[in-house]
Amino acid sequence: MKYPLALFALVTLCATVAAEDKNLFNGKDLTGWKGLDFWSVKDGAITGQTTAEHSTKGNTFLVWEGEVADFELTLQYKIVDLNGKSDAFGNSGIQYRSKVVDEKGFVVAGYQGDFECGKAYSGILYEEKGRGILAKRGEKVVIHEGKDAKKPKLEVTGSVGKSDDIQAKIKAADWNEYRIVAQGGHLQHFINGVQTIDVTDETAVGAKKGILALQLHAGTAMTVQFKDIRLKEIK
Repeated sequence: MKYPLALFALVTLCATVAAEDKNLFNGKDLTGWKGLDFWSVKDGAITGQTTAEHSTKGNTFLVWEGEVADFELTLQYKIVDLNGKSDAFGNSGIQYRSKVVDEKGFVVAGYQGDFECGKAYSGILYEEKGRGILAKRGEKVVIHEGKDAKKPKLEVTGSVGKSDDIQAKIKAADWNEYRIVAQGGHLQHFINGVQTIDVTDETAVGAKKGILALQLHAGTAMTVQFKDIRLKEIK
């Protein structure tokens, strides 16, 4: 008990060092990222694009070279459909603590911070090629073990806001900020500073580490862009 202030200062310093801010995109090319030829850099942003002539039969991803465990990720995103609008189909997402299940096709499975051209799914927690929707927008959820690994028990314990109010803060066919915070089994998503979900995953299959990746969804032609991708690892 002789040095409580000194110990506090040391802990604070160590936490600050551990949470170093990393820039994952240089604004010029795809150094540090790997994917199929749907991905490029346009106007200083990572760009995933499909057209009627060049489409993908399944969801494909641009995969970052590193791996994350506990972290805070912040980025800017914009998504539009074939006509440059946001009132038709167009879906994407940010994979985290995920894994590559098809190296040739850059197919990824795991947690996803979803977003879309539409007005229902941006901000939800989805598990790609896994347990599906784990938290709808506005929900506070605890995930419990279910009868099998792919059918967990989802307990809605509260709310972080109304879905329509969250949607009202999202700019259509324009740049928005997405922030994901993951510490242990506690997962939080935010869009433009507004919390969209709060999840505690208590299951054995809930990933504690894995890759980061950006999604290009199969279906109607669309364009999705990402920039200002910043990562703080929490240790």
